[in-house]
Amino acid sequence: MLIRSLNWLGFDWEEGPEIVQGQESMFDSDNYSIRNKGDFGPYRQSERKNIYRNYLQKMIDEGTAYYCFCTKEEVEAQKNYLMSIGESPVYKGNCRGVSKEKVSENLAQGKKSVIRFRTPERQKIVFDDMIKGRIEFDSAILGDFVIAKDLENPLYNFTCAIDDHEMGITHVIRGEDHVSNTPKQILLLNALGFEKPSYAHMPLILGEGKKKLSKRDAETSLDEYRKEGYLPETIINFVAFLGWNPGTDKEIYSMKELMEDFSVEKIQKSGAVFNADKLDWLNGLYIRKKGISELAEACVPYLIESGLIKRETADCCATVETGEIVPMMQIERAVKLYQERMKKLSEISDFIDFVFKKEVNYDKELLRWKGMTDEEIMSSLVLSLELVSSIEDFNEQVVQEEFFKAAEGMSNKGNLLWPFRVALTGKQSSAGPFEVAQLLGKEKCLKRLESAMKKLKYS
Repeated sequence: MLIRSLNWLGFDWEEGPEIVQGQESMFDSDNYSIRNKGDFGPYRQSERKNIYRNYLQKMIDEGTAYYCFCTKEEVEAQKNYLMSIGESPVYKGNCRGVSKEKVSENLAQGKKSVIRFRTPERQKIVFDDMIKGRIEFDSAILGDFVIAKDLENPLYNFTCAIDDHEMGITHVIRGEDHVSNTPKQILLLNALGFEKPSYAHMPLILGEGKKKLSKRDAETSLDEYRKEGYLPETIINFVAFLGWNPGTDKEIYSMKELMEDFSVEKIQKSGAVFNADKLDWLNGLYIRKKGISELAEACVPYLIESGLIKRETADCCATVETGEIVPMMQIERAVKLYQERMKKLSEISDFIDFVFKKEVNYDKELLRWKGMTDEEIMSSLVLSLELVSSIEDFNEQVVQEEFFKAAEGMSNKGNLLWPFRVALTGKQSSAGPFEVAQLLGKEKCLKRLESAMKKLKYS
């Protein structure tokens, strides 16, 4: 899922897994396959177990790692004791001195064990973080930490250290919640005689109340934002400014501009607060900048997912309800009416569903404009029906002229235009009645007005 999301954002890379078969739909999460790209694969840890096993065995043979047979209860009791006397609750190395013969015997008997790193005593682990500056840890607070459940099941810090070396990683850029993992990884690299990479720990993205956003939270996952209808250029621009300051007032950046201007030195140390309103504003801005053909094409999957249309050819769709053919040009006209209002692509179905339905459903009270009686509403609808019927050259301008002429003697134009617009769309708010009328066409407008009159009379 992460690889697919990075692909969607437009990222490309020289090393790592890549998608070789795209999805038929953005809502289909399974229709793709992955292959390795580059010289340092495989890239999935599940495919690198032989590499990890060899290094684990090497460390055990050299004495920098050892089997620990202490039970969970014993480890917990030791931690509780250390806390009671004011010391760090770390494992003190009870099994460090177990002989090779005893280790072999215990393993042969199936005794439960883990593999621990033999942490050097009274050693300072120092590294210069590219964002946070000099950071120092004392090995005493680490203890002999677990690096694997067994030879076949290495743990996170061990695999990270091995992968960084094996893949030639020069810079590790990650969230600041990984700062505490860094001294462990450095110790492992030192024990194997490997050079450590440069580290840069970025501030976390915070939610409302400055609480940490969970990367596993569905509401904050990149895939969810994609499905909600946020554009990739929006996400890139928005995320770039979470914790990074270019030093100018400029807020809108293309990927090319970000690549040219971005530098780790301009990343702030404190956490950045995620502003959902700012994200919506930015997405709306990018939506308005889109060419209408491209925007309409991007909206089609949402209309399909909503059950309004189905794809027929590259140039047309069909309504699900009646099978009526809808040219892409028609969809473009509908989308254009709401381009200025949209904040997310997913909103398009609610905006223009009336275009693809045989009838629109709404409460008859929605036809009422500012205290109009049922008789006044009916008279208004009858007049609208007569006006629409009489127009030969049916287009937005002509419809507007005819309706404005008819409304000249009225105290309030809304008495004519509100019931007319609601009858066509079934909505509290929508694009203007004349734009909608041209979009639907004369025949459909007449049918909608007749349906509104029946609704008013019989509901």
